[in-house]
Amino acid sequence: MRPVKMTEELWQHLLSLRERAARPVVLSADIDAACLSLYQPVAQRDRPFVLAQVGQSLDGRVATPTGDAQDVSGCDGIAHLHRSRALADAVVIGVGTVVADDPSLSVRAVRGKSPVRVVVDCNGRMPEQAKLLHDGGMPVLIMQADDVPRRKSAHEVVRLPRQADGGLSPRDILAALAARDLATVLVEGGANTISRFMDAGLVDRLHISVSPIIIGSGPSGIRLAPIDRLSEARRPEVQIYNIGTDIVFDCNLRVEAGRKAISPECENVLMADTA
Repeated sequence: MRPVKMTEELWQHLLSLRERAARPVVLSADIDAACLSLYQPVAQRDRPFVLAQVGQSLDGRVATPTGDAQDVSGCDGIAHLHRSRALADAVVIGVGTVVADDPSLSVRAVRGKSPVRVVVDCNGRMPEQAKLLHDGGMPVLIMQADDVPRRKSAHEVVRLPRQADGGLSPRDILAALAARDLATVLVEGGANTISRFMDAGLVDRLHISVSPIIIGSGPSGIRLAPIDRLSEARRPEVQIYNIGTDIVFDCNLRVEAGRKAISPECENVLMADTA
């Protein structure tokens, strides 16, 4: 486990990479290499990049059964999420997260620019009084199926083809964002939205931030397509970081995909039936 200590010098360097500065802030020789390795893949702008982020308890819950998710992450977990927002061009959430949490998706815990806010609202059920529609913050893009009746909106509505499963294609969403020069994307929730991007093979890194609490029941942050054998489980390259109040598992899903392509043979182990 690698301890992480963010400094003003390092944060300035990361922000300069995010802004594609002609001369990035130069780092001193004794800079925290762990902190750099955690955030630099998000900050650098050499290619399109998708980061998914989950904040959860020790037992894998992101909220109570009644939907209370207010204090799942500790203060350092919140700072980590806001750094990820500040380094991204756009942050994506599903409309269910808007209905449940009414987030603003701004950067408050750290210094930096807030991202463009993207809501996947396939069926046109965005609450008209949602905070992010009226707070005067960064622009909001609403991704909607092209068969939903049009209605007036003060924000841009991007109409995309509905897929056979009833949802929108994550690839179409990313293409629409790339057309608007939004290439570094943070997929923040909820579970269905993150899972659709992961199932489509479009997530480069997954950050799972774990706080030392046990909720006992409630929703999980990821719900992928079910598997029958552990040989089908995803086994990404993982770096573990102690950020203070929380622990971050940095999962490199691209390295996982490379290993599967090279070594497809795995032990076939049936998952236990615990019923």
